[in-house]
Amino acid sequence: MRAGFPDFRLGTVLATSFTGTLSERHGDAVERIPTPQRLVDWLAVNGLAVDSCTTAQLDLARELRESVHAAATAAATQDALPASAVQVINECSARGRAAAVLTPEGQRRWRLGSASCVEDALGVIAADAISIVAGERDGKLALCASPTCQAAFFDTSRSRTRKWCDMNTCGNRQKKARFLANQRRNPSPAE
Repeated sequence: MRAGFPDFRLGTVLATSFTGTLSERHGDAVERIPTPQRLVDWLAVNGLAVDSCTTAQLDLARELRESVHAAATAAATQDALPASAVQVINECSARGRAAAVLTPEGQRRWRLGSASCVEDALGVIAADAISIVAGERDGKLALCASPTCQAAFFDTSRSRTRKWCDMNTCGNRQKKARFLANQRRNPSPAE
């Protein structure tokens, strides 16, 4: 990762990982793609390498990110999907030119065209968002239980009762806070 920028929070689901490029939405928000080059970096890490990114493309990516987050949040809370979010997701999906390919290991990967651009990569993210919001994949959308985060994530646990978007960040922070609160309430006797 480039020095001076927060690490990417990578997940197993492309669309919700993309929404994680803005974390702590209800606290001190952390923007993980503050520059066009940082978006190029994130896309490369997620198998969607592009040559470059303009400020306008970064703005489009952020608009898609917020639309995916809004739609995923609505789906997780069983509310109506925001029409404006649906429109942005659909437009990005239709605009992209990418093909699903099968690797020799039996994995699905996306192949962008030889002159791949950010819009092609965003089309892949939008298509992934459509598949999870539409309920086409095994799992369920949920919201992180951290009051400062509340990120949408795709829960594929067996019981579908996961609480945290990421156990190493939000879950760990909450467990540490509970531990410290218990320590203050029940101090151990001095030995």
